[in-house]
Amino acid sequence: MAPSPPILLIAGPTASGKSALALKLAQQIGAEIVNADALQLYADLRVLSARPSAGEEAMAPHHLFGVADAADGWSVGRWARAALPVIEDIKARGRMAIVVGGTGLYFNALTKGIADIPAVPQTTALALADIGEEVLRSRLAKVDPAAVARIAPGDLQRLGRALAVAEATGKSLTDWQAQTTPLLAPGSWRGLVVEPPRDVLYARCDARLATMVEAGALDEVRALTARNLSPSLPAMKAVGLRELASHLTGETTLPQALAAAQQSTRNYAKRQMTWFRNQTPHWPRVDAAAPQDQWGQFLALNGDLTAPGAHGM
Repeated sequence: MAPSPPILLIAGPTASGKSALALKLAQQIGAEIVNADALQLYADLRVLSARPSAGEEAMAPHHLFGVADAADGWSVGRWARAALPVIEDIKARGRMAIVVGGTGLYFNALTKGIADIPAVPQTTALALADIGEEVLRSRLAKVDPAAVARIAPGDLQRLGRALAVAEATGKSLTDWQAQTTPLLAPGSWRGLVVEPPRDVLYARCDARLATMVEAGALDEVRALTARNLSPSLPAMKAVGLRELASHLTGETTLPQALAAAQQSTRNYAKRQMTWFRNQTPHWPRVDAAAPQDQWGQFLALNGDLTAPGAHGM
């Protein structure tokens, strides 16, 4: 019996080319693709999240794309609980699972684990976030100085949650997070990061936003904002949504909204690159720009995955 193929984790910032790489591999070896992008979960965001098209999804089995409603906010834990059975089912059928996306916390959940933190009411965390960053950091420093150090300036939501957890449970969020077990067994997976040159990535981000507008992003934003959902929901924080919505309300012109959305997307891509460099420093990098060159680099790193008979097929 052929050995079970490894689970392949393909991470990277938006517009890096990771989805195209995953699809090409899936077509070549009969693998199946599992979504690890927090926004591509939502059915309401096909255009704005750059979800694979219906044609692309037909080229290989895709899982956990467009499965959630925008009103239903998914956490990292909920994604992991949905993804693990899918991955196991793919493996049980002798196929490779390719987990692809740009949400770093999803990959951390698989490779490092999820802390079993008791539920803290979101209203408590939000109320704490309202006390101001200086006071918030001062109070948090007394119970969780490590969280103060790692949470970026201005991220009041995460600061509020860290303080809420510490005060509600008597144990710091840092301590909770240290008590984790990887969800994927060591040795059962391999990872790589697709990280093209920054200038190329930013140009792709700009071009993608322009294409999104032509492909119906404004209609998507109009339909979503008409639902009057809570702005705290993940879907309502989609990159570009706020900027395009400002045009629909007459606050900005379309060129202004597009430029602002492009800037937000570039900022988001930069944060993703920083996250993956800090959190996955030992994962191999595919740093070429052109798709064919990215594929060549991938083969140089993982050529055994495409070798005849590699999957018992």
